[in-house]
Amino acid sequence: MNMLKTLLATAALTLGTGAMALAETTIFYGHAGPPRGTVPAALNWVNDRLAELTDGEVKMDIQWGGALFKAPSAVQSIGDGVADAGSIISAYFPKEMAGYALADLPLGGPDPWVGMRATDRMMRLPEMTEHLAAQNLVYVGTFTASDVNVACKGGEINSIADIAGKKVRGAGVYGKVFGELGATMVNLSVYEAYQGLDTGLIDCTQGYSYIIPALKWHEQIDSYTVLNWGQIGGYGMFFNKQIFDSYPDEVKAALVQVGEELPDKFAQIVIGANEKAITTLREGGYDRPIKLIEAGGAEAEALNAAAQPFIAEWKETAQSVGLDPEALMKVYGDAVVEYTADLEANGYPWLRN
Repeated sequence: MNMLKTLLATAALTLGTGAMALAETTIFYGHAGPPRGTVPAALNWVNDRLAELTDGEVKMDIQWGGALFKAPSAVQSIGDGVADAGSIISAYFPKEMAGYALADLPLGGPDPWVGMRATDRMMRLPEMTEHLAAQNLVYVGTFTASDVNVACKGGEINSIADIAGKKVRGAGVYGKVFGELGATMVNLSVYEAYQGLDTGLIDCTQGYSYIIPALKWHEQIDSYTVLNWGQIGGYGMFFNKQIFDSYPDEVKAALVQVGEELPDKFAQIVIGANEKAITTLREGGYDRPIKLIEAGGAEAEALNAAAQPFIAEWKETAQSVGLDPEALMKVYGDAVVEYTADLEANGYPWLRN
């Protein structure tokens, strides 16, 4: 079902020129999450930016909370035209989003801006475009859940040795690594972690700094360990290819431009939210004391070593769907090096003169 609505009333002839004005276009967009948080803030920015680039002729009608489709059915729903476009989380689609899942591996480090810029470059490769086209999909832009850390109630995680024996809710490959290091993994969503901590079902939950206030983890946890390890980055905006191809060139150009700008804007949003959460922890801004623990160095190296079997598993999956995992990793890795050097030399784009 094609949800694209083109309002022909705005396609009148321009006076004195005979040229056809750009028709008003409404993009029906599906997002499985609620209308609050970092990604919704970015989607609202995308909506405003599209209107700015097209003199108000293009807008998104964002359907929140899985109204059009749930997260595990996003690929099929967008490909079938249930929505014109929507958010896809690669973790739900290990084969369909095999290339995109590279961004979920601990290969690019914890910085959201570097990770998104590297992911965006990799996703615009012809190989990736063709792989998505076969599923009737077009990539537009990327988000990131940001760097994965761990919050605990009771025992702290100061080092890798402290992971063994903990009951942990994990996040993708990062959870699997904790399991290999002796943790008992408990299958819960991030939204169920609060109750899991409250009841003792779990001792710790992996997650992201901005989630602490958003999901009120501060009411349960006693410590928060910043791992300085990696991030969950396979999360972005995709279009139904037939619908995307039907748009006028001006609309397609605006969508491409917004997608290319998105990593800078979303990094500003998510880094700001993470920094605010960490500052609150550091300054004791909650009603109960929460210890902030900084890990990294040798600990991150050991975590990366434990992740190698899962990286090998990803390579096999990518190869099984016709992708070249080594080529994708090289493009991604080279981009990480490039953008890390840029960041160190010039700072974040939104802070530059």
